[in-house]
Amino acid sequence: MKTRPSTTLDPESVRQIVAESALLIASLAAQADMISASAEGCVNALKAGGKILTAGNGGSAAEALHMAEEFTGRFRGNRPSLPALSLVSDCTALTCIANDFGYDFVFSRQIEGLGKAGDVLVLFSTSGNALNLEKALQAAHAKGMKVLCLLGKTGGCLKGRGDWEILVRAQQTERIQEAHQVVLHLILEAAERAFPPA
Repeated sequence: MKTRPSTTLDPESVRQIVAESALLIASLAAQADMISASAEGCVNALKAGGKILTAGNGGSAAEALHMAEEFTGRFRGNRPSLPALSLVSDCTALTCIANDFGYDFVFSRQIEGLGKAGDVLVLFSTSGNALNLEKALQAAHAKGMKVLCLLGKTGGCLKGRGDWEILVRAQQTERIQEAHQVVLHLILEAAERAFPPA
């Protein structure tokens, strides 16, 4: 009788996946200067009265939401609320813009209305090839905003086009997102130090 392959995750697979994730996250240390510079850019924008806008698609949209809520809510301590907004959060705006202009414009149209010089746009993309994020980047630069791109794989069409760029060189979407999560927490750590709890 043939034995059927296990449909559960065996312990050895767990160890292998955890090791792969840990190795990729450790590789972020090679981009410490860029991570530090992008964090400083976000902090300086907030100190000057600007805000942070975030955007992404799918799982990257969840990371964009997570980053924004940590600024306005709390990361670790009860520091002052900091102005941040995820462009994926308003379903009425998303569906209105997608219906009237097309999905490629769901973020850029919001930036036209909400963005201003001195703000920072943070884009999350595991491929770097989402047209709506490319248009968002263009709209942000037209407004005089700075753009931080958190990318994966080869960086796609967004590679080299942001003011700061953190590229996670991996092929698996979930591993890239895990590394992006660490980067967003590092940026929040910088904000926590710059705006300490009372």
